[in-house]
Amino acid sequence: MKKLMLTTTALALTAGFAMADTVRLGTEGAYPPYNFINDKGEVDGFERELGDELCKRAELTCEWVTNDWDSIIPNLVSGNYDVIIAGMSITDERDQVIDFTQNYTLPDPSAYLAASSGVDVTSAVIAAQTGTIQASFVASSGATLVEYATPEETVAAVRNGEADAVLADRAYLAPIADEDAGLELLDQLELIGGGVGLGLRESDTELKATLDAAIQSMKDDGSLNAMIEKWEIGLTF
Repeated sequence: MKKLMLTTTALALTAGFAMADTVRLGTEGAYPPYNFINDKGEVDGFERELGDELCKRAELTCEWVTNDWDSIIPNLVSGNYDVIIAGMSITDERDQVIDFTQNYTLPDPSAYLAASSGVDVTSAVIAAQTGTIQASFVASSGATLVEYATPEETVAAVRNGEADAVLADRAYLAPIADEDAGLELLDQLELIGGGVGLGLRESDTELKATLDAAIQSMKDDGSLNAMIEKWEIGLTF
């Protein structure tokens, strides 16, 4: 790995945050491979590894907090944690409420998981997790949207016949299709959103700049691409 080089400005910001209180990283813990809870009861996955590395590079003391997806933005705004790192795609709608760093993944293709390859997704009943870009996409597509609080519930809806298919990130659905012979990924993919970034309160401009510098350093030295490939997240930069 190339030696990490940060700009003078980024280093100055980092030094300021090193003396601040612990930075709390909020995640869902229910969306593998992005984030999940392992057998030890700890946050794990691509974003756990990424978040730990970003904190190391930025010289921040960080701790992990889990939060249900449907309240993850309100609880950031109210101060229950300082950063969202939860597979959250950057959208104009979310950007009106919170701020985002630069993206740390490119837009991951969204895929449909169904019990039959004959599903017409333009007119079918499609499950999606509440508050996701996939839910918004389905709502405007002409299909019938059914929303669920967790990603596991969206897949269960297909298994028990409540929905014809589920739309979610392909990286999440592909392992499920591999393990369940009764479910299959459809060929059709949807590209939604502007990639995934860290979410912050709009007032935390210095923290955003510090984390932006750390993300950029990982892009520059190739370590972010290596991490994306390791966790099979999607396209590399």
